[in-house]
Amino acid sequence: MTAYCKFETTLEILIGKWKPVILLRLLAGGTMRFSELQKSIPDITKKMLAQQLRELEYHDIVRREVYPLVPPKVEYSMSDYGLRLTPILQAMNDWGASHIAHLDELYGEDRTAD
Repeated sequence: MTAYCKFETTLEILIGKWKPVILLRLLAGGTMRFSELQKSIPDITKKMLAQQLRELEYHDIVRREVYPLVPPKVEYSMSDYGLRLTPILQAMNDWGASHIAHLDELYGEDRTAD
């Protein structure tokens, strides 16, 4: 990788099926408990959600707050640093929506290239 191209670094952090979805949910919903996040992404497993959150927390994209209650209360939110991804994630989401519309125009709604 050349010194001037750090695109791969960004992809390493955001790559995968779930990280962008998790980040968009946190951007839209603000602070959320683990169970709220899981309910908002029905197809994700607890194990996968926990793993993805740990990775995002490691990179200081997501903030994890633990409250000393019984049972323990854990909340997740975007860190101040992570909020800098907002325009990137919004642009990716907008492009995805326009791409679906573009494919619908090209192939109709019965396209098989999903």
